[in-house]
Amino acid sequence: MTRILGIDPGSRITGYGIIEHSPRGYSYIASGSIRINADYFPDRLKQIFDGILEIVDLYQPEQMAIEQVFMHKNADSALKLGQARGAAICAVQVTGLPVFEYAARQVKQALVGKGSAEKLQVQHMVKILLNLQGELQIDASDALGISLCHAHYRQTALRLQQRALK
Repeated sequence: MTRILGIDPGSRITGYGIIEHSPRGYSYIASGSIRINADYFPDRLKQIFDGILEIVDLYQPEQMAIEQVFMHKNADSALKLGQARGAAICAVQVTGLPVFEYAARQVKQALVGKGSAEKLQVQHMVKILLNLQGELQIDASDALGISLCHAHYRQTALRLQQRALK
C-alpha cells in the first residue's frame, strides 16, 4: 500500500489530496486546501511551504505528485504559479519524499480519458473513483486527481516491469 500526496499549487489557494493505493484499489485519506492570507508574496510562499510540511507530518505520505506549470496568457501569473509550485516541492524535498510531476493533460487523460476534459468532469471522476459523496472543493478535487493520476501511472509502470521480467 502506498500513500500519495497530490498537490494542486496556487499562490492564493493550494489544494492537497491524499489517497492510499493498493492492488485492491484506491482509498481516500484526506483533502483540503491551504488558503494563503498574506499579501507580501514571499510570505505567501512561506505559508505554502509550512502548510505542506504540516500536511506531510500529519498524514505521512510516501510519495508526492504535483501538476507541472502550464503557460498562462499572463506571464506574471505563470511565474507566481511556478514559485508556489517550487515552495511545495521544496517542502517535501526537505522530508525526503520523492516528487513526481504530471502535465494537466496527463491528469485529465488518466481520469477522464480526454486530455481536454473540463474541471467538473475531473471532479466527477475523482468522486466516482474514491466513492465520495457530497461537495468537494475544486482545488482539493484537482489535487486528488493528481494523486490518482500518479497511482495509475505507477501501477502501469509496475505491470510493465513485471511483464519484462517474464
